[in-house]
Amino acid sequence: MTPRIPSRWAPYLLVSPFLILFAVFGLFPLVFSAWLAFQSWEPTSGIESMKFVGLDNFVFALTDGWFWKALRNTLWLAVASGLPQHLVALPLAVFLHQSFGRWRGLFSGAYFLPYITSTVAIAMLFGSLFSTDYGLVNQALHALFGIEHINWMRSPEAIKPAVALIVFWRYVGFNLVLYLAALQTIPHDLYQAARLDGAGAWQQFRRITLPALKPMILFGVTLSIIGGLQLFEEPFILTNGKGGADQQAMTVAIYLYRLAFDFSDFGGASALAWIMFGLIALLTWLTNKAFADRQVQA
Repeated sequence: MTPRIPSRWAPYLLVSPFLILFAVFGLFPLVFSAWLAFQSWEPTSGIESMKFVGLDNFVFALTDGWFWKALRNTLWLAVASGLPQHLVALPLAVFLHQSFGRWRGLFSGAYFLPYITSTVAIAMLFGSLFSTDYGLVNQALHALFGIEHINWMRSPEAIKPAVALIVFWRYVGFNLVLYLAALQTIPHDLYQAARLDGAGAWQQFRRITLPALKPMILFGVTLSIIGGLQLFEEPFILTNGKGGADQQAMTVAIYLYRLAFDFSDFGGASALAWIMFGLIALLTWLTNKAFADRQVQA
């Protein structure tokens, strides 16, 4: 006879697969990384070779010139690629919402397509577009402005704008979908009442659309901050994991990866990861505070 499971244990048994997977693949790596941040460890020597070094890894990260250079690159790319995403996605979402009716889903899906496309395929595509001799970007710049061919991937001045353009192109559709979904929750009666009161298109956008979209704008900006400070795939593939010319495309995530797997400093890499976690948490808090202050003033 099969033993009967008490009913009070049934909910725990049903969620146990998730809890086990989370503990193994989520909680354990997190705790191990926090512990490893205070250790000096050469992985090839085994676990027993770990040596407690206190805050030395954090001191090393905060005094390392390469970390500060990678952080400056990361912040530059985060602003140069993240800010235009919202400046383009928001008005474009309003335009699609107002002009295409039932067809807006088709157009938003086309803009969303780069977000779900393989990063490797995107890197290959833009590697061809930014080719020095035969790339369409150089051909267009030469035809329109007479600019000579630019070696985008090997020029310290050009590689960061190229990476920022790729990141912008890939994620602008994601923000577009967010704003388009939020626009569909705004009651149409508000716009009808505003038109009856003589409000023009700009006044409707300023007084109705923007205030209603503030929660979604906060959500989108927060995701852009988190994603921008964790930028890894695009510059890593385009620069073969080396950071490009003069390390101008080396982000903190790439430097963290190289610190662990190229230089076998897993303790330093773990400390760097927790420093970036603190920075992301601080910027996220400041963003929430800024939006909250604006809401109070309004």
